[in-house]
Amino acid sequence: MRHDVDRMPGHSLTTAKIEQELGIRATYYFRSIKSVFKPNIIRKIRDMGHEIGYHYETLSETDGDPKEAIDLFRSRLDDFRMLCEVRTVSMHGRPLSKYNNLDLWNTHDFRDFEIIGEAYLSAGDDLNYLSDTGRTWSFGNNIRDYIPGKNEQVFANTTEDLIELIRKGEYNNFYILTHPERWSSSIAGWGLYYSADLAVNIGKKILMKRNSKSQRMRGIRNNSLSATFDIEDWYHIPSDSGYAFSSYKNVNEFFENSIS
Repeated sequence: MRHDVDRMPGHSLTTAKIEQELGIRATYYFRSIKSVFKPNIIRKIRDMGHEIGYHYETLSETDGDPKEAIDLFRSRLDDFRMLCEVRTVSMHGRPLSKYNNLDLWNTHDFRDFEIIGEAYLSAGDDLNYLSDTGRTWSFGNNIRDYIPGKNEQVFANTTEDLIELIRKGEYNNFYILTHPERWSSSIAGWGLYYSADLAVNIGKKILMKRNSKSQRMRGIRNNSLSATFDIEDWYHIPSDSGYAFSSYKNVNEFFENSIS
């Protein structure tokens, strides 16, 4: 069980208490922004036995500059480690940013910071990843929240679908991500976040469509064109195929006349 604390950290504290009562140990990845990085809440969740991790987004914060991004990552990680041990980290998707924060590790290595795993890059191939991103367990409203190169064996759209998958007991290798702010116990809170999700999903659809169009246009600009040709043998042409309309009766006559 993994939880990304993108906003409203109080909801994460409530979720952590429920999991503690059920004997579930989960991982909570907190963003470093002021409204989420709440030391008191982080300590309480830590003291319940849950793991705390850093939900980094420094490549987006530094406009794609890898040097500034890694320096900021180091500084923010130190802030977290003033509160608790941090052994794993997780990229924050930031769908409206043109930078993929996971690309930070194209030029750096998280293991240099005594980090043993990254939530996307270190996931095992045997896990079935299911995320509530986009307010569905499928990937229809998802831009960056997926395991690179991973093909899931099972799928779910609704929470009822997910419950049924777990209840059947056919699989015991689920990797489940939730965003606690999305799971409000009040009608008002649920409606507020439902409206926010609806607006964000519309924005994601527009971005997906635009990105798809941009990729097609880049292919055209780069003269990326695929074509196939059937190259038939010379004796298949009508003039020397032996048919009634052929210029020659057979192949031998063609060669004799061609040579002469």
